[in-house]
Order: sequence, then structure tokens, then C-alpha cells
Amino acid sequence: MNKRILLILSAAAFLLLAVFLWQRMSFSKEVLKLEILGPDKAALGEELEYMVKFKNNGSIRLESPELFFEFPEGSIFEGEGRIKRITAEQLGGDIYPGEERTFKFIGRLLGKENETKTLKAVISFQPKDLKSRNEVSTTFTTILNEIPIDFSLDMPSKTGGGKAFTFKINYSSNVDYSLKDLSCIIQYPDDFEFLYSQPKALEDSQWDIPILNELGTGKIEISGILNGDSGEQEVFKARIGVWQDGDFIVLKEAVKGVEIASSSLYLTQKVNSNEEYVASPGDQLHYEIFFRNLSEQPMTNLVLIARLEGSGLDLNSIKAPEGKFQAGDNSIIWEQNSDLAFLEPGKESKVEFWIDVKDNWTIKTLAEKNPVIKNKVTIGEARQEFLTKIGTNLAAEQKLYADDRHFENSGPYPLEAGQKTYFTVEWTAISSYNDVGSVIMNTILPESVVFEGKVWPEGVELEYDESTSELVWMAGTVEAGAGTLKQARTCAFQLSVEPQITEQDIILLGSAQISGIDEWTGQKLTAKTEMLYGETKK
Repeated sequence: MNKRILLILSAAAFLLLAVFLWQRMSFSKEVLKLEILGPDKAALGEELEYMVKFKNNGSIRLESPELFFEFPEGSIFEGEGRIKRITAEQLGGDIYPGEERTFKFIGRLLGKENETKTLKAVISFQPKDLKSRNEVSTTFTTILNEIPIDFSLDMPSKTGGGKAFTFKINYSSNVDYSLKDLSCIIQYPDDFEFLYSQPKALEDSQWDIPILNELGTGKIEISGILNGDSGEQEVFKARIGVWQDGDFIVLKEAVKGVEIASSSLYLTQKVNSNEEYVASPGDQLHYEIFFRNLSEQPMTNLVLIARLEGSGLDLNSIKAPEGKFQAGDNSIIWEQNSDLAFLEPGKESKVEFWIDVKDNWTIKTLAEKNPVIKNKVTIGEARQEFLTKIGTNLAAEQKLYADDRHFENSGPYPLEAGQKTYFTVEWTAISSYNDVGSVIMNTILPESVVFEGKVWPEGVELEYDESTSELVWMAGTVEAGAGTLKQARTCAFQLSVEPQITEQDIILLGSAQISGIDEWTGQKLTAKTEMLYGETKK
């Protein structure tokens, strides 16, 4: 019986102690009032000010306080980390009874329209004469009610099945802040065949936008083929957003449907007798546009219009024997053609014209790289866009320097018999319109010339094979505009020569060959340099 009473008394004491501690804990939490003051609604990217306000309403001192303020995902703020820690020293030390303090936090919110963003504040402290720490927390919600970004899909409502068509993604910003690390991502229908985009896409569906300033604009042009059945409605979905810590914060979305329409006319095109011709600067292009009546009824009084687009075209060179060229919209119109006047069921006919690609023209910005010639053909209710890619000019140069260019050179120049001369050769690789990958430049050194093992810049992949006297530069990728819009890809190396006779100029380096793959057209490109001759003292 005594043991039972003892157990009951022990349990009661433990319960009283727990109740006492709970009351002390509850009391200590209630004495500190914590709140966040800020805007209930905001625009995307707007600079916002949040005030964290707290007051000790109790009768005991709250020691060693720490404040934690957490911004929501998709926020822009100073410093690192979404959770901002304010130490006891920064808070001003212990919080005395009746004392009130405020702290300010500034940031910007990112997200979709009508998305709620929740901010959180936590204060941790130790009530006087208690060993355990307590904390008080609160939250505050701001709604993004305005997204000052225009984002749209500009595409036709209908297109022919199995036919190429082009559409655009347009975007602009009215945010009074420069948005960084944006991307545009598009989701295609399952039966969409991607052909190309301008600018070039990552994995055909993502375009990175390093920075979008206030009032900044941009566009992405995409070409492809829908291979579905007639009457089907295909849906394209595009999103623009910001990358933060590996997460994609969506800012706006655009959705557009395209119907696959049937056509009673079939259109196709050949350029220089090839449906997949790749044009080069200086080419003359022979266009043949074929049209066929797929219906069971004759077609009459047809008009065929071809509208040309492309900065590389010499529009003054157009020759269209049966067509009329209109300079205003760069179109050629065919009306006076017997088959256009009366096209029997199942019959195929064609029109043709000739036009030149400019021999030498330069792109003005990198946005113009990967050039293409478009031919938008209309006949009756049939519309078709044909694309012809333009390949780049890959070129190389080698130059000789007897002065101290990249290395310390010595010895006489012009060269003298029996005297050793050190000199530098500089190689440059140039690409006009497109990126060229897997670029290699190589040559064979003459017997009298010695490779000294010095190369520039540091880390350049330039190798010399003593057994074959071959010098190889693995240049990697030569970007579009190298040598025109931007500095050419360059390397240099030091050679030496000790001529035995100087009756005539001697060959210091034979012709070097450069090769690579045009990443826009897929073509293999090659070019050669001139030989390098050393001037001799007669």
C-alpha cells in the first residue's frame, strides 16, 4: 500500500512539474508580440520593404535574442541565402519589458500572376532565469497581382500537315529592374518535328536570356513540321522564367493551338535541283516551285506568289522569266501561266526563277548568325514556307613576326647565311556567319625550320610531331563573327631557322590547312593559307 501511494505521489509531482514548465513556456511565448508589416499586393520585380516588428509585453527580460527572416522561393535580395539571420548584437541585445524594436528587409518577388508569396519571421530567445530557449514565429503573404512582362506565341491558326511553318515567341519587359538568368522553354506537340531556330536552342526547346532590361525586347523564331492528321488541333506551350538555385521560377506562360488543315494543292521546292540545298556566299540559286492538283476537279485562274526573305540575297539579281518582281515586299507573282490558268486533276507543274547570294556580306550582330533564306509560297488556299540555310566562310591566316611578338625573338632579319634567327608565327581562324566546331589547323615544317616548343596563349592545344614534322592546332570551336564582330581565334608559336645560302627567299612555313564542321549546316569545311617566305639578305 505504501508503494502504491508513493507511485501516485510521484506521478502527481511529475504532472505538476510538467504543468508548471508548460505554463512558463507558454507564458514566455505570449509575452513577445511579433508581426511582419508589408504590401499585400505587388508587381513582379517591384522593390518591396518589409518591417519586422516585435515588442516585449511581459515582465521579464528576454535574453540573447536572434531573428530569422525568410524570403519565399523566387525572390531577389542582397546577400546569399533566403534566410537572413540577425544576431543578438545586431538586434541590440536583450529585449527588456515594454521594449519595442523594428527591422527592415528589402527584396523583390518573382512568380506567376496571382501567385501568393509567404514570408516568415522567427525570433529565438531565452527568458531570464530559464535555461531553455523559446521561439515565436509569424508569416505574411503578398500576392503578385501584376506581371509587367509581355510574352506571346505568334503562330498561324492553321498549317498543312507535313509542311514546314515558322512561328515566333515574343517577349518584352516593363519591370523597373534588370532580370537575369532567364530562360524561355517550349513544349511541343508529340508529332512536331523541329527544324531550326534563331537564335540556336539548347536541345531544340530552351533559350537562355542572360539579361532582360526594362523596356527590353526579344524574339525567338522557330521552324518545324507538324506531322499529324488533317483536322487535329495541336497545342504549343511556352514559358519564360528565372533560374534560381537550380529551380525554374515561371513568370509567364503562353499557350496556342494550331489546326492541321487539309489542302487540295501540294507544294514543294528545289534549289539547284536539291530539296535540301545549302547555299554559299556568291552562289547563283535556281529555284523551282512545283505545284500539284490533289483534288478531283480542275483548278482555274490560280495565282502563285513567292515572298523572299534573307539579308544575304542580292535582290537586284532576280531573273523570273514568267513572273513579276515587286520590290516593296520582295515578292514574285506568276499569273500568266497556262497551268495556273487551268490545272487538271493530278497534274503537276512548276514555276522557276534565279537569284544570287551576295558574295561578301557581314552580319551586324550575333543575333543574325545562322542565316537562312526563306521563300513563303502561296497558291490558292495552300501556303508553304521553304528554308535554305547559308553556310559560313571558314578562313585561316598565318603571319610572320621577327620582332618580339608573344616571345623574345633574336637573330638577323632579313635572314643571313650561317646566322640563326628566331621568329614567331601567328595563326588565326575566322568564321563569318556560323559557329564551326572540331576545328583543326595543321602544316608540315620544312627541314631547315625548327620548332622551339614555345606556344601562346598558355594552355593552347598545339602539338608538334618530331617524327613527321607536323604541327597541329586543335582550335575547338570558332564562333560566328570571329574575325569580324569579335576577335579571331588566335594562337602563336616560335620557330627558328639557320639558312646556309641566301641567294633567294626561302620557305619558312608551307601552306597550312584548316578544317571543321559548320554547326548550322552540318557541312565539312576546309581552307588553306598562303605559304610563308623568309626575306633574305642578298
